[in-house]
Amino acid sequence: MQAPELPKDEQDRIKKLHALNILDTAAEERFDRLTRLAKRALNADISIITLVDSDRQWFKSTTLAPAFPTELGRDISFCAHAILGDGAMVVEDASKDERFQDNPLVVNDPKIRFYAGYPLRMNDGSALGTLCILASEPRTFSAEDLQILNDLGAMAEQEIAAVQGATLDELTNISNRKGFFEYAGHSYIVAKRKGVQCSLLLLSLNNLQRIGEKFGPEQSKRVLLSFTGLMKEVFRDSDIFGRIDNNEFAVFMIESDDANAKTAIVRLHNALEGYNDIEGQAFSMQFSAGHIVALPGTNLTLDDLIALARERMKVDRFSARHWYEEL
Repeated sequence: MQAPELPKDEQDRIKKLHALNILDTAAEERFDRLTRLAKRALNADISIITLVDSDRQWFKSTTLAPAFPTELGRDISFCAHAILGDGAMVVEDASKDERFQDNPLVVNDPKIRFYAGYPLRMNDGSALGTLCILASEPRTFSAEDLQILNDLGAMAEQEIAAVQGATLDELTNISNRKGFFEYAGHSYIVAKRKGVQCSLLLLSLNNLQRIGEKFGPEQSKRVLLSFTGLMKEVFRDSDIFGRIDNNEFAVFMIESDDANAKTAIVRLHNALEGYNDIEGQAFSMQFSAGHIVALPGTNLTLDDLIALARERMKVDRFSARHWYEEL
């Protein structure tokens, strides 16, 4: 059995998938309608909308019986192969395909022979999963069949875009306020269960309004995009950040103490200085920071952490400058 490769944007893809907060959610009619339609229109035994996580594929919607597992290991996933391509992946006889001929899903029940999967992509091209159909007998897949699968896949992508629009910031493509609270809130619960401390950072672009007034709204957008890019470079892959207001960003760092939070803010200041030193820059970015550490066993909510971090940011709007002298 040939193990699936990883997409080139794997880390970023997984972060975007998790930020949608769609994994392990209840069935939804808008997705179930599409799998039923795909099964009927393409005369398939099974139709599934899958999402490919770091080590599993999870079924958002399936025509399988309720008793069937709702996820499978990524190592045996057909869909993990399908998300690597630009278009639909069609396997007309899995028993004769070297990638799948000894796959447990082929050798044992449900003894898959035919598979066709359309990679479901976000607006930026990241493939999160597939709309796929399966059958226990080999078959050919006509051009008309392929067009139907593509059309239904595009409809599934529209539904995912609706989820994305509810949780992601349209400009920066990171979590918006709703998405941040959902994603960070889940991680905060995990931190409490594990008994580890975590940090909440609040970052505010100080001069965004002045830049917009002097140089126009396009420059304001450029600043927001540049600042988001610096955050992606500075913070850890496990850190969760979002744009929670026009000029305000929040960062949740699990397993982070006071020193970790301060060091991250100083790194961001240093990265910002490098950006501002670019020759020909018409303006410079400035930000303020405040943070709070949540110790194990705390009763503080995520709202409480943000309020406390905001108060600290107001008291010392350029506090990271003092830490720079210490580190």
